[in-house]
Amino acid sequence: MANFNTHLGIAAAAGIGAALAGFDAHLIAKADIPWLVFLTTLGGMLPDIDASNSKPVKLLFSVLALMGAFAALHGLKNSYEPYLLLLIAAGTYLFIRYGMFALFNRLTVHRGVFHSILAASFFLLLMACISYRFLHWDGLHAWLNGIFIALGFIVHLLLDEVYSTDLSNLRMKNSFGTALKLFSYKSMTASVLMTLCTIMLYSIAPSPMPLIKVLAGTQCPDWKPAALKIVKTGIKS
Repeated sequence: MANFNTHLGIAAAAGIGAALAGFDAHLIAKADIPWLVFLTTLGGMLPDIDASNSKPVKLLFSVLALMGAFAALHGLKNSYEPYLLLLIAAGTYLFIRYGMFALFNRLTVHRGVFHSILAASFFLLLMACISYRFLHWDGLHAWLNGIFIALGFIVHLLLDEVYSTDLSNLRMKNSFGTALKLFSYKSMTASVLMTLCTIMLYSIAPSPMPLIKVLAGTQCPDWKPAALKIVKTGIKS
């Protein structure tokens, strides 16, 4: 199994290569390359969120806890006194960072459903929906965001399989085949639940036709740099 820094470095390299290829093919704007590389790197960390003490899962729940605390501050700022508001925000942070973190660890198994093609599809669609529904990006950008997340995710799974091969003795380790799989064969309940969630996300995802037309060469991409979109979204909020 590759370590955290290896996963990070290889995912970033894959993102750079894919973004440069997309730019060379006139599919993406130059200003979008850093953003898409970031998404690929983020995707390269996601499969290990089911490892109890891994850096990715700790980072993920820390970020979610901060987002939850800020959401509580923003949503309740006109309803409570400042000191009560701070207590609610602190309680929200602690609940997500430690309470939900502990529950998540109890319900997940390392190299379970999160190490699968199904999970890569889930995060692809999740990112596409977030980009389109909440960040109000165009459909083409939304799908590209999801694809680059999934690229980093798949790179992580492939890297784990490579490290499961003992090239010096030309043999497979016991962990071979546990990373890159269609779904979790040992936990069908988790696989069914993730399949249902993936189908639901697809039903609310933007139409893939803009992406299909661009890839088919029948439509020129009307790119607005993602960095500018992020700034505009921040100003609106």
